[in-house]
Amino acid sequence: EVQVVESGGDLVQPGGSLRLSCTFSGYTYIGYCMAWFRQAAGKEREAIATISSRDRTSYADSVKGRFTVSQDNAKKTLILQMSSLKPEDTAVYYCAVDPVPDGKYCRGLAHPPEEYDHWGQGTQVTVSS
Repeated sequence: EVQVVESGGDLVQPGGSLRLSCTFSGYTYIGYCMAWFRQAAGKEREAIATISSRDRTSYADSVKGRFTVSQDNAKKTLILQMSSLKPEDTAVYYCAVDPVPDGKYCRGLAHPPEEYDHWGQGTQVTVSS
């Protein structure tokens, strides 16, 4: 059984930084698409950063230049480093993975959310003074 565990959410002041982690266990993927989504209160869930098993990344315009997605393959961990945080970044953040035969099949932000098979439980990020 695949388990996905997120951590790192917190209350942070505007302009601050935060690091989210997402650890996957119970599987061995050859190819995969991974993503960070977020959902603010009263808004739809949106994909904000993706990374493939080929290390190809993509970012939503709202976070480009401020957030960095990376992966630690040895630890099966997906990381989202967030800086210059704004109040509008306040949301529940989710990680997700879609196993694929090869990372070339990942479509970045256009990868359909329904194709992600495994999701984390979500972690709250609040940006407020």
